[in-house]
Amino acid sequence: MTHVETRPAVHPSHAKTMDTETLRQHFLAQGLFRDGEIRLVYTHYDRFVIGGAVPDGARLVLDQIAETRTASFLERREMGIVNIGQPGTVSAAGETWQMQPGDVLYLGMGSGSVTFGGQGRFYIASCPAHRALPCRLIAVADAKEMKTGAVETSNKRTIRQFIHPLVMESCQLVLGYTTLEDGSVWNTMPAHVHDRRMEAYLYHGMEPQSRVLHLMGEPQETRHVFVANEEAVISPPWSIHSGAGIGSYTFIWAMAGDNVDYTDMDFVQPEDLR
Repeated sequence: MTHVETRPAVHPSHAKTMDTETLRQHFLAQGLFRDGEIRLVYTHYDRFVIGGAVPDGARLVLDQIAETRTASFLERREMGIVNIGQPGTVSAAGETWQMQPGDVLYLGMGSGSVTFGGQGRFYIASCPAHRALPCRLIAVADAKEMKTGAVETSNKRTIRQFIHPLVMESCQLVLGYTTLEDGSVWNTMPAHVHDRRMEAYLYHGMEPQSRVLHLMGEPQETRHVFVANEEAVISPPWSIHSGAGIGSYTFIWAMAGDNVDYTDMDFVQPEDLR
């Protein structure tokens, strides 16, 4: 079973008028991981798609969806898949990959239907592509790892870059994930925007009762959304994206837009936030 929800883009002036529930309706993606289902959110920000696939020991196939008006989902798209569950398999383009927890699979444009199997919980991120590139499985050990932050500023963390120019080539998809160390809570501070790219954050590895306070909005007109485990926030190009959590957590960041320069950020210092 495949379920697709479409999210139109929101102008920042409109976002200023939203109450809590309306903000959540537009920017928070809930219920992405349901046993026996593929659930996708199709956004109008750079035509980005996020979603989850939980085969629950059976087989789930992602092929054609009406929203793209193409013969198959990946006919004009590329995709990144992160396994946040137990070991599982993904098959596409005539190959099958065994995915361990934390592994990332890149599927190039024209890879055809995608079949998910095993006990994996697969997070999906996809955007339009302009040419076909080789599929590649990137294990955790093969990612580009970067330590940053400090205990003193409560943001000591490990960033792992997978679909990234330092690791492999893609068209416009950039993807990786960040894990906070014990006692650190802030995932990105100082905050930043990048008007040339949208971004999506999936938070996972959290206790059921834990929450992340995700900050969004324009730098001088901020808003917030409380996020539970395995929920995602869609971050428009005009919005900051920063947050602090209760307890340990990991967030998967994925973005698409004009470039694949991970360092292309316009920082906003804490004293300039409102």
